[in-house]
Parts: sequence; structure tokens; C-alpha cells
Amino acid sequence: MGTPELTPRLMTAPIAARYLGISETKLRDLELPRKVLGGKRLFDRLELDAFINGLETEGETRVSGW
Repeated sequence: MGTPELTPRLMTAPIAARYLGISETKLRDLELPRKVLGGKRLFDRLELDAFINGLETEGETRVSGW
């Protein structure tokens, strides 16, 4: 049995783009917040997940007041 692979909490742009399934160019166009650690600008997995959760789902009907 191997060691389970962990998804890092903080990610560089190439890894964050792969996590979201988009290009690095598209990731930068989204202007998502980044954390600064040791001079590096890193994307927080929780922020990426929050962004994903806020996306509209195709075919989903939103009812106001619910």
C-alpha cells in the first residue's frame, strides 16, 4: 500500500491551474486572491474551492427567496 498523495494547501500558479482544470493564463485572468509566503505568491486551496462552489451549475435553476 502506497502513501496517499496530499493536495497542498498553498499552490503555485501551474499547480492551481491544474487543480481547477484551466490554463495558467485563465487563472491569472480570474484575479483570485493569493497568499504571500517567503516572497512567493501562492493560491490557497480553500479559496479555489470557494471559487468553484460559487460557480453556476449548468441546468441549475436558482429560485430567489429560497
